[in-house]
Formats: sequence, C-alpha cells, structure tokens
Amino acid sequence: MRLENKIAIVTGGGSGFGEGIVKKFIAEGAKLVIADINAENGQKIADNYGKNAHFIQTNVADDDDMRALVMGTISHFGGLDIVVNNAGMGHLPQPLDEVSGELFDKLINVNVKSVFLAARYATPHFKAQKSGVFLNVASTGGVSPRPNLTWYNMTKGAMITATKGMAVELAPFGIRANAINPVAGETPLLQTFMGKDTPEVREKFLSTIPIGRFSTPEDMGNAACYLCSDEASMVTGVAMEVDGGRCI
Repeated sequence: MRLENKIAIVTGGGSGFGEGIVKKFIAEGAKLVIADINAENGQKIADNYGKNAHFIQTNVADDDDMRALVMGTISHFGGLDIVVNNAGMGHLPQPLDEVSGELFDKLINVNVKSVFLAARYATPHFKAQKSGVFLNVASTGGVSPRPNLTWYNMTKGAMITATKGMAVELAPFGIRANAINPVAGETPLLQTFMGKDTPEVREKFLSTIPIGRFSTPEDMGNAACYLCSDEASMVTGVAMEVDGGRCI
C-alpha cells in the first residue's frame, strides 16, 4: 500500500502504459482520476475499480480541459497528490523533411504543451499543501533518438528537460518531478514506431534491446509507483530509463 491515501491523475489512462500505471496505483492504495480523450476506453477502465477510480474525458492539449481535469479531481476526491503525464502520440517513421506542419504542431501540443498545462494548474495546489509529485512519461527517443522519428524524439527530449527544470524550481516547495523513459512496448503505439508489425521487423527492433523484450504496462506501473511514492522522497529530476538496456 505504498500509495495509500494518495490521490492521482493519470492522463492517457485508458490504454497502454497508462492503463498499467492505473492498475498498479490502485493496487497500491491510490484513488485516481483516469483522463483520456477516448471516453469508451477511459470509462471502461474506471468502472473496473469502482469508487477508487473516476473518469474525466480530457484533451490534454486543451487549456480548458486540463484546468477542468485538475479542478474536477480535487472536487471529486478532495485533493490531489500526484500527476502522471502519460498521454502522448507518435507517428509512422518518415524523413524529418516530410513531416507536415500539422503533424508537427499536434506532436508539440499533445506531448509537450500537455506537461505545461498540467504544471500550470496543479502547481498552485501543490504549493499550497507543500507537497506533490509530477511524473512525465517520456521515451528513450529523448535520450537516444532513432532515425525517421526526429520530431517525436524532440518532444520527448523537451519533456525530459522540462522535468529537470520543474524539479529544480519546485523542490523548495516540497514538490518532486521525475520522468520515465520506456522503450517501445506492447501498446497501441507500437506500430507507429516500427512502421509495420511483422516478425522480421520485431526481430530487428528487439535486437537493439539487450534484455530482449519490449516494455510492458506492468514495467511502467512498477517504475511509476516507486517514483511517485514516499520511498522516492529524495529522488527528483531523474529520467529513469525503463528500457532493458536500450540506451547503453
């Protein structure tokens, strides 16, 4: 029960890594709001956990939605202790000069602006209570970029830098900020990183991961639980690679 009496928000909690984080947080005693743009997925996951989970449909790139998410969480559960910025998007591998302006803007809004908005609306509450945790789900791409995903890699690098800046600025207020860097996992986004999902492509991709498998939602849940728990009270500004050795 490492998160007992903690109240959390998990964006993108309706599937993939976010669902894994939700499952682990609930098991460890947290109450949480699942934020997802997909109402069917988000409500389904929330229904699995009864009164300990609540769904709020959210576009993480929208200012009004993010404000409503933070205020709605505090209203529903009576507080807020943890914000996990997990929602994100990728794209099919393509040369950097062929990425459209529309796609570039969407990558920035979903992967980077969302972190800004979460911080903008949750930080005043955290400052008032002199405690709080931000966890940003970045990527190994932000540390060791792959070709043909350049602008995606850039957004994840921005998340990592934001995490370190938040950690330094917010530490005097009792607020911690960390990130986790997964390698590609068995989630709906897997194909966007590989281009196509065939045994040959999988074998080539897995050959770059020393442990020899993809990240799982359970891996992310375990890492997120530690970094958001009081066990990690001295850990801030870290971008933890949960990648089976991919970045070595």
